[in-house]
Amino acid sequence: MKDIREIIKKIDALKPMPQVAQKVMAIAKDPQSSMADLSEIIIYDQALTANVLKLCNSALFGLPNKVESVQQAIVYLGMDQIVDLVLISGGASNLKGKHEGYDLEEGELWRYSVASSLIARDLAEIKKAENVHLIFTSALVKDIGKVILNQYVADSYEKIKFLVSKHGFSFKEAEKAVIGIDHAELGGLVAEKWNFSSKMIEIIRYHHSPSEAKESSFETCLVHLADSLCMMMGIGVGSDGLSYRFDRDAAEQLGFSERDFQEIIAGFGEKIQKVEELINAV
Repeated sequence: MKDIREIIKKIDALKPMPQVAQKVMAIAKDPQSSMADLSEIIIYDQALTANVLKLCNSALFGLPNKVESVQQAIVYLGMDQIVDLVLISGGASNLKGKHEGYDLEEGELWRYSVASSLIARDLAEIKKAENVHLIFTSALVKDIGKVILNQYVADSYEKIKFLVSKHGFSFKEAEKAVIGIDHAELGGLVAEKWNFSSKMIEIIRYHHSPSEAKESSFETCLVHLADSLCMMMGIGVGSDGLSYRFDRDAAEQLGFSERDFQEIIAGFGEKIQKVEELINAV
């Protein structure tokens, strides 16, 4: 067992999600908000404005003319698309690196996080969810705990692997048994530290065990399914992917069939290129 207090202290070493990202989420949630409201939040953050314009002018969107202002970007791409770009931009710094403990090369955790958030958005729209941006953002940052736990997992890898291969533990269960905390639990603590909403904290904490979520059961099930679909497509399958536990009750609770999943996976093939272009542009 490791000293959990020392692990938790390392949360302070992460680059926090920019406050502007949370303000943007609040605007996206408010049906009375306007393009001007969204623009006012973004334009006073120079780095964010530059990132949004860079993304809008990338080959990903293929716009006919160069976008020169945030206002233009919102007009061309719409508020939802801009909100997604702001959130993706805010989540990149911590997730882009190499995570040896999870056998993920540089950029793999980031690629998996972006893919997972886009799938979560698709599932949320199919189910006509009200909190699409909450679900999108939760899926994007749900594995933030891995960034901190990475070195501890690397140091204890043989013990974790033994519990997985010889005793049937899931990787997350083995993390908890060997280190004293798992990446989802730690991710929930990061979300608390960053003053995320109680729903987002719960989604991140229980994205592997959605039946434990109380306040946000529906949203947690959606994020869990997006996570599972990524694994089925071979995206982000590191050392923990092969012992992943899919919660079938979550699929049944939301009314998804295996055929639905097959169609979502088939349709997502077209979006893989979008994921690659997004992660290269941010």
